[in-house]
Parts: sequence; structure tokens; C-alpha cells
Amino acid sequence: MKPKITNQWRSITALLILLIGINSTNAQDFSVDGISYNVTSATEPYEVEVTSGDEYSGDVIIPESVTYNDIEYSVTAIGYHAFFESSGLTSIKMPNSVTSIGERAF
Repeated sequence: MKPKITNQWRSITALLILLIGINSTNAQDFSVDGISYNVTSATEPYEVEVTSGDEYSGDVIIPESVTYNDIEYSVTAIGYHAFFESSGLTSIKMPNSVTSIGERAF
């Protein structure tokens, strides 16, 4: 007779695998015109945040919206550490659609 704890561990393991799979399908990173984005809402209204990517430099213009895989996303946030390590950055122009700026974004 197998102990019940083995079946419980199997159930917990299966649940963890399922949760990891769900989490990895929600996070989506992509770049458009040298700016990196992360999808924050994959359902309407579609939204993204600017994330850290390659070190940004010069003048950066963040668009109000960006299209990826035939979906138009509104740019609504600047994410955590997005421009933090960008020592060559001279200016950033951001649209009014940006309503949230993460910690240490600059």
C-alpha cells in the first residue's frame, strides 16, 4: 500500500507545473523600433509597459501605441528599471497614455 503523501506530492507537482505554464504564457516580451515592451494586458484593452532592453541611448520617443502580431497595444507604463542603466540617454518623450512609472525607472 502506497502512502497518501506520494499522491499528494504528485498533485502538488502537477499543480506547480500547470501554474508555471500559465505564468509563462501571460508574460510576453517584444521590441519595436528599439524599445522593449512587456504585455501587461493580453485582453482588451490591450496594454504594454516599456521594459529594460539593450541600453537605451540618445533621444527616445515612446509611442502612444505599438503594434505586435497584428494587435495594437496602448503604452501605459514605464516598468521597473526600464531606463535605469541607460547612461547614454539624453531625453525621453512619453505620451499621455503613460499613467504609471515603476520604481527606479530612470
